[in-house]
Amino acid sequence: MKRLVIKVGSAVLREDTTLAINRLNNLVDFIAKLKEEKNLQVILVSSGAVAAGNTKLNLDRKEILNRQALAAIGQPLLMKYYKKRFAQHDIKCAQMLLVAEDFDSRKRSENAKAVMEILLENDVVPIINENDVIANEELLFGDNDQLGAHAAYFFDADMLAILSDVDGFYDSNPHENKNAKILKVVNSIDEEELQMKHTPNSEFATGGIVTKLKAASFLIKRNKKMYLTSGFDLTNAYDYLLYDNHKSGTIFQTEN
Repeated sequence: MKRLVIKVGSAVLREDTTLAINRLNNLVDFIAKLKEEKNLQVILVSSGAVAAGNTKLNLDRKEILNRQALAAIGQPLLMKYYKKRFAQHDIKCAQMLLVAEDFDSRKRSENAKAVMEILLENDVVPIINENDVIANEELLFGDNDQLGAHAAYFFDADMLAILSDVDGFYDSNPHENKNAKILKVVNSIDEEELQMKHTPNSEFATGGIVTKLKAASFLIKRNKKMYLTSGFDLTNAYDYLLYDNHKSGTIFQTEN
């Protein structure tokens, strides 16, 4: 594996009314390890702009314009923390704000890809987010799981790793069944599962397990891999992505 997209969600990056700085720091340390020890090119898809903005201004997040205002406030705050932390590892980072149309338009997707290649060739960590301030439809229906899947495909990554508030995909609902077990490898996803109601666990999240399954389905159909594990405790992410030891978390891939 040479190129990896990592997606981290709002639930991981927020703690009560503040940014979860410790988890953000742990994430950056992890990316630095992947670059240093595995020589990986890493693209980071980071949620958290609305949550970061809400730490400075308390608005009703149910209103779309308020969410856009909070995203406008929060995006530079988020980048400020990333830039400071990556600098401690002597790593440069860059911001790329994208919307679905950037992948639908051949000209725009080719331009984004060309810029991405320049950044990666110069050892910069691109940090991607949806352009929430102008993208009404994306805020209402979009999520960074789908953005991460598209980034992995269009930017030629070997895998998408989603660091989430869930530690994998279970054979049944773990909130309802205490004996539910994580499925370590999934080769296909039923259409019925993709039509389930979204169940985000955080008031700042726009996804849930369904959006992760849709991201996995998108990649499986294009012969790409996806890994789903916890972003709160990176032990399993270290085991698999750094040490090639798949102890837990779910790998979605085409059947060999």
